[in-house]
Amino acid sequence: MSSSDVLDRLAHTFEQRKLADPSSSYVASLLAGGEDAILKKVGEESIEFILAAKSDDNAHLIAEAADVWFHMLVLLSHKGLGPDDVLNELNRREGVSGLEEKASRADSTSRSDKQG
Repeated sequence: MSSSDVLDRLAHTFEQRKLADPSSSYVASLLAGGEDAILKKVGEESIEFILAAKSDDNAHLIAEAADVWFHMLVLLSHKGLGPDDVLNELNRREGVSGLEEKASRADSTSRSDKQG
């Protein structure tokens, strides 16, 4: 099984949890809490990931990374998006210089500011 299989299974599970009773599922309770509740969890988990990165405990760092990814996937699901959307964006960026990609985002932001 590939790593993307895990992401696909999680995305499928999250879609099922949208209909579940929040008292029966952690994901359903997050989704029922709405965007602010999910964002709060993403923020908390991100901080825990950063703190874990400062230690020499790689197992803890990996566990916290998994928590961040999990909660980000819940947020994406809430927005009607999934892992394929992120993977497609990473595929689009592959082979593009990080400096060029960042500059292209800055260019598109300044163009939209002028249009708005």
